[in-house]
Amino acid sequence: MEYSSKELEKKWQEYWAQKRSFEPSEDFTKDKKYILSMFPFPSGRLHMGHVRNYTISDAFARYYRQQGFNVLHPIGFDSFGMPAENAAIKNGSHPKTWTYSNIDYMKGEFKSLGFSFSKERELATSDELYTKFEQGFIIDMYEKGLLYRKKGFLNWCPSCHTVLANEQVIEGSCWRCDSQVVKKDMNQYYFKITHYADELLADLKKLEGGWPKQVLTMQENWIGKSYGLEFKFSFDAASHERLSGNFDGFEVFTTRPDTIYGVSYAALAPEHEIVSYMIQNSLLDDNTREQIESMKNASSIDRQKEKSGVALNLSVVHPLTKKSVPVWVANFVLMDYGSGAVMAVPAHDERDFEFAKKYDLPINAVIKPFGGEADGSKAFTEVGELFASEQFNGLNSKEAQAKIIEHFEDLGIGTKKTNFKLKDWGVSRQRYWGAPIPFVHCDDCGLVMEKKENLPIALPEDIVITGEGNPLDKHPTWKHCKCPSCGKDAIRETDTMDTFVESSWYFLRFCASPKNWEDEAFSAEQIKYWMSVDHYIGGIEHAILHLLYARFFTKVFRDLGYVSFDEPFDRLLTQGMVLKDGAKMSKSKGNTVDPDAIIDKYGADTARLFILFAAPPTQELEWNDSAVDGAYRFIKRFYERSANVLKSDTIPQINHAALSKEEKFARKKVYEALVRANDVYNEKYTFNTMIAGVMEAMNALNAQSNADVWSEAYWILTSIMEPVIPHTCCEISSRCFSLNNLTLQRVLEEVFVEDTITLGVSINGKARAEIEISPDETQENIIKIAKESAAKWLEGKTIIKEIVVPKKLVNLVIKD
Repeated sequence: MEYSSKELEKKWQEYWAQKRSFEPSEDFTKDKKYILSMFPFPSGRLHMGHVRNYTISDAFARYYRQQGFNVLHPIGFDSFGMPAENAAIKNGSHPKTWTYSNIDYMKGEFKSLGFSFSKERELATSDELYTKFEQGFIIDMYEKGLLYRKKGFLNWCPSCHTVLANEQVIEGSCWRCDSQVVKKDMNQYYFKITHYADELLADLKKLEGGWPKQVLTMQENWIGKSYGLEFKFSFDAASHERLSGNFDGFEVFTTRPDTIYGVSYAALAPEHEIVSYMIQNSLLDDNTREQIESMKNASSIDRQKEKSGVALNLSVVHPLTKKSVPVWVANFVLMDYGSGAVMAVPAHDERDFEFAKKYDLPINAVIKPFGGEADGSKAFTEVGELFASEQFNGLNSKEAQAKIIEHFEDLGIGTKKTNFKLKDWGVSRQRYWGAPIPFVHCDDCGLVMEKKENLPIALPEDIVITGEGNPLDKHPTWKHCKCPSCGKDAIRETDTMDTFVESSWYFLRFCASPKNWEDEAFSAEQIKYWMSVDHYIGGIEHAILHLLYARFFTKVFRDLGYVSFDEPFDRLLTQGMVLKDGAKMSKSKGNTVDPDAIIDKYGADTARLFILFAAPPTQELEWNDSAVDGAYRFIKRFYERSANVLKSDTIPQINHAALSKEEKFARKKVYEALVRANDVYNEKYTFNTMIAGVMEAMNALNAQSNADVWSEAYWILTSIMEPVIPHTCCEISSRCFSLNNLTLQRVLEEVFVEDTITLGVSINGKARAEIEISPDETQENIIKIAKESAAKWLEGKTIIKEIVVPKKLVNLVIKD
């Protein structure tokens, strides 16, 4: 009965592969569970964050198989992207070679950890078949008006040499390499995610209870719905003439119409078309022009730090007071929010106040504290009372917002408007290793979609990657093609798609039947049965990027008629990071732990047990070598003590009433562990408490020697632990129970019926003794037994009160 993890784990991994144990059934009459982990980038090695993610999902998948569900538990590889291209540059290899060799290695690691993934539905997003289906979807989206191309100032990473979406700029830096992002004027393809802004926001309500509140809040804030006033600032006659009549003004949006009478300047983004016109037509001096160019090149985060600006020698007319308002260029105004122009009210906005102080601009207070006076030493941003605001004087500033918007609408000079922080998703990337965008540029026809029968537009493999520019631009033949519309010579689009496009629909691809894998991305029948995903497990760092995009794609596919549901993921579990020495594991910090080394020394089941026992899955997990060793010792004891089990193909039948106190207690702890296990998978996800319950049951079993109790316990406990330590439990189950116990377990209520209960006995509130009584004992006898147990404290004393708290204690109050 000696435990040998290497032999045991290899045996069961081969058994599962031969039996196709993890392939879902095509029988759609069965209840289903779709368990999904966020798939990995094939970097070449699993890290402990991966191990935690996939161990959690694997526990869910194995549990639900036991419960009789038809389980889809797939895995794939998010295999396009810049890391592969950068690795190719560094190592002198081809991105495809590097990527697929890493995929092969990681598949071996999945197997060595016993993960119960479907082999027949594996995919890599760089597979040409995946690209074929995706390019077809892109064409459909273009025809629907949900994809367009335009020129604009874009987020550019100078290290990755590519454009980034707004969501991929984290505090002014590239989400992947941390380089400072700059703005660059160029063409870009966009998904019209703003078309779904309202629905993306409203449908967060549907996810309450299934998604972490933190994720819902993050998405709500990113979508950023706000209500306010939109109106036009018109140029005065002199400014209109200076601009040669090309512009008569500009639109602004404000969420604070109550401050309209406090406007003291207006500000434009340095990229605004009016500013560009003035530069192109030499209407600004060299110093002003240089300052504006410097603002453009600064990252978004830097532009929000120290406020800077330049005057344009233009003025607009205040729409109500008709007073002149100077126009400035300010670095804090961004083109990707609103119109790229703002009204500035220094007295009631901290950003505007800081700018006005720096450039000695007027500060016009129009709101004061209730019952108080305006203080010009800082911006007053609280709710207060309007003054110096004509007919709106005396109004509560909150109430005044609606009235002032109504006034603008009555005058026909402004409208109430809903605005969103969310902007359309830019998806062009100027790199090689990505899915080509299926468009062609024709001198006669313009931008033309490729014909679907010509898909996939696959990447050429004979390329040279230097890191300078897009290799597809430099390829001698690939980009030269015939126009799908007129047949003339044309140029193929050389931008590739943002890799988040691939991860926005991969969960639907897994629903495709292997029988029709080559013919369709997925079928309506398969989608109707498998979707939505019941449990989705991954890191909270994807709260905005991937999860928002996946929700968007689901709604697009619904509107294209591919699916009939609104949301892709019913329940979301965001696992915490794995730390070592108090910091996130990373090669640069030298604190990584190699999963292969743990498997080699202890076995996969030890790694799995530790990862689920060390902390609840949503919390950070601190790596602990001694705890890993402790997990191994528990598994070894659990395995070796199965020698006490009587072999049987059915669960032992036990006369509970005939058992001893220790035997009854052991049974109770076993069934408590079973109840706890069901709670964990259905509600709490606290695998650590479930495992602790099994450990408590093992301790209770050790205090008795009834072979039937041992056998019943192992029938249940190996079933509970199989999702956690599957190799060990399958070996025990095979040897003792012919694998018949790895199924739904029934809770026996009889084990929870107590023969006796324990009451504490206290004298004047001080604990003195304990008594065991029948649950049906009368109060008179309870008091009698309590007095007998505490007799030495009652000698010569007078009892003046007898208090019985049912099922808890007896308190005897004595006279001193």
